[in-house]
Amino acid sequence: PAQLKPPAPQQALARLRAPFALRCGAILVDYIILAAILASSTLISRLLGGGARTAGTSSETMAVFLVLVVAVLNLGVLAGLTGLTIGKWATGLRVCRPDGRDMGMGRAFLRHFLGYPVSFLLLGLGFLMAAFAPGNRALHDWIADTVVVRDVGIRRG
Repeated sequence: PAQLKPPAPQQALARLRAPFALRCGAILVDYIILAAILASSTLISRLLGGGARTAGTSSETMAVFLVLVVAVLNLGVLAGLTGLTIGKWATGLRVCRPDGRDMGMGRAFLRHFLGYPVSFLLLGLGFLMAAFAPGNRALHDWIADTVVVRDVGIRRG
């Protein structure tokens, strides 16, 4: 009997591509975390006596610094090492190269810290591409040569 060849990685990934709604949920989770840090620090600042006119208090400055650190760790380091952000993990998605290999730290930083701002600057059209473009890839995926897939049954490498 003829042996069946396993599907090419691109074909396997095409079957696992992430639905647009799940991608939206993942990014929402990531940004809710960052917004919660800022909102909490503003609340703490006000409770500790900071008035509405005293912008730039130490707790608010610390919050902005903390948001930057969390963003770099979540969107850059964690994504680069595992293909997951907290939002991607929560929604069962993963970012990888089109051939299934890990994206690595450089692509994670390129995707999130160059690709995301470009997608935002285009009035969100860069994100909306994922709903209509071939392979469900957003502009930041094309920039970093990545795909977002369901995190099931993919050989990591």
